[in-house]
Amino acid sequence: MINRLLNLAIQIQQIPAPSFAENERAQFIRKMFAAEALTDIQTDSAGNVLARLKGKEPGNPLIISAHMDTVFPAETDLAIRRAEDRIYGPGIGDNSMGVAGLFGVLWRLRERGNQLPGDVWFVANTCEEGLGDLRGMRALVEHFGAAPKAYLILEGMALGHVYHKAIGVRRYKITVHAPGGHSWIDYGRPSAIHELAELITKIAALKLPENPRTTLNVGRMGGGTTINTIAAEAWLELDLRSEGQLALADLDRKVENLVETAGQRGVRVDMELIGQRPAGEISFDHPIIRLAESCLRKQGYDPVLTVGSTDANIPLSKGYPAVVLGLTHGGGAHTLSEFVETGPVERGLEHLVDFVEQVWG
Repeated sequence: MINRLLNLAIQIQQIPAPSFAENERAQFIRKMFAAEALTDIQTDSAGNVLARLKGKEPGNPLIISAHMDTVFPAETDLAIRRAEDRIYGPGIGDNSMGVAGLFGVLWRLRERGNQLPGDVWFVANTCEEGLGDLRGMRALVEHFGAAPKAYLILEGMALGHVYHKAIGVRRYKITVHAPGGHSWIDYGRPSAIHELAELITKIAALKLPENPRTTLNVGRMGGGTTINTIAAEAWLELDLRSEGQLALADLDRKVENLVETAGQRGVRVDMELIGQRPAGEISFDHPIIRLAESCLRKQGYDPVLTVGSTDANIPLSKGYPAVVLGLTHGGGAHTLSEFVETGPVERGLEHLVDFVEQVWG
């Protein structure tokens, strides 16, 4: 069973799936759902692939989802390297292992042979990473709403953690426009790149609260034409995060003030919202959180209640019960040296299946 699960994770990882381009991977998952004889298999308008395992009663279903997309461009070398107790490869843990976990849960449920009290919808969803802005999960929650018993989100490398709180995120593209010109003839004209660099310095100098934890990051930037041209345009992409909505709003206002006062005569600075993830949480003593902790303890783990920016942001922001659980341990997420540990997968799968069997109470 575990080797079968690991091999499936590798098969999934070998299919490029950057955000907004998950179609090939989605087709593979859809064929897998059909091969497993699940019912009501469908692909929705957001590209999510859904399939239903029928329970005793159709109402109050459990949604189990795992995002298909990765942070890696389609041309990335996806070569796998196996060590004694590890598998290395871009995207293997985030989130090929999570998607494979959908099938691992299904296989183990069928091994146990018990029909569940309610339906389980298995979902491979799109656009969790980067500027995907949780598009797939937004569509999923819009479809199911408050009806599910819970939303269970699988992440490949989160074993031992129980994500019950969603970090609020706001993302911006800031673009500086300037007259431009020749570096010698027009020396003295404002440069979009110079103005952008000054703005980045001011943003990076902002004081951030430690509690609630709040962060900012300039993740990408670009601009200019040639080395001997005064840049007419330059841009950056900025990620703002906080555990507290008020702290995030305060940071947002400070950045907006810097943008409004940036530049000199002849320079225009635009700030465009390109993504936002709403905050939300479920109480640590909610029954599904207590259940998740119990299932981890049964496997010898001391559960860690934690926060994150995941697909769970969407249901949690609406007050729906949702939790993120993992399948194994790993490291190097979002890097070419990403890896998962193979040893803990058995315990990870067991705690997930225990959770699914007991979630109806």
